[in-house]
Amino acid sequence: MELRNKVALIFGGSSGIGEAVARRFASEGASCAVVASSNVRKANKIAKEIKRKSKGYVCNVTKAADVNKTVAKVMKDFGKIDILVNSAGIFVPTPAGGTKQSDLNKMVDVNLKGTIHTINAVVPHMQARKRGNIINMASVAGVRALPMYSVYCASMAGVVMLTQCMGVELARDGIHVNSISPGNTESPMNEYVRNDPEFEPILDFMEKLTPSGRTYSQPEEMANMALFLASPKTGNPIYGSNFVVDEGFAAGVFVAS
Repeated sequence: MELRNKVALIFGGSSGIGEAVARRFASEGASCAVVASSNVRKANKIAKEIKRKSKGYVCNVTKAADVNKTVAKVMKDFGKIDILVNSAGIFVPTPAGGTKQSDLNKMVDVNLKGTIHTINAVVPHMQARKRGNIINMASVAGVRALPMYSVYCASMAGVVMLTQCMGVELARDGIHVNSISPGNTESPMNEYVRNDPEFEPILDFMEKLTPSGRTYSQPEEMANMALFLASPKTGNPIYGSNFVVDEGFAAGVFVAS
């Protein structure tokens, strides 16, 4: 029970990696504020299943005012926030010369600005207590180029650098800020890529660049990494670090088919 009596606020907690994190943290004793982007019923369903006095919320992370209201509700309901997990994200192709303005705005607004909004809202509470843990879900695409996804790569590279800067800035306040850069992880966010024949060339590309031979990791494996960072037993000396968890994808090794 490494997170006994801890309160974890998890944005993007109703599906994919965020859901897996909520379930893993609850299994270690944490109460979880599970935040969905639009479907509060789904968030409540997850909260009910994981128990631990957890509760579901809905929030648009692109709007700072909405984030501030959600954080205020969580503080009222739980009295504190020990852990913030940013797992809300959007992943769509943005080909050079053909990027839609709406796709550009959505990915920057959710992936990068959304992370900034949640940190801005939570940090004052953590600073007042001189302790806290912030875990940002970035991506291997933030450290390695992925054709057709330049905006996603750029937004995630921003999350990695934001993590480093915040990690340095907040370390003396007792606040750990770190990021996880998952490789290809089986989740609803990339389901269309895995199931649409149009994306077979990209899947072939990713398979050839995955040394382990396992193109997709599981969300639960990312959740275990999040627990490593959130646990006082293992995460205490870690500040401003980015952990690439990607089946060896970023190592740059070509594996012949």
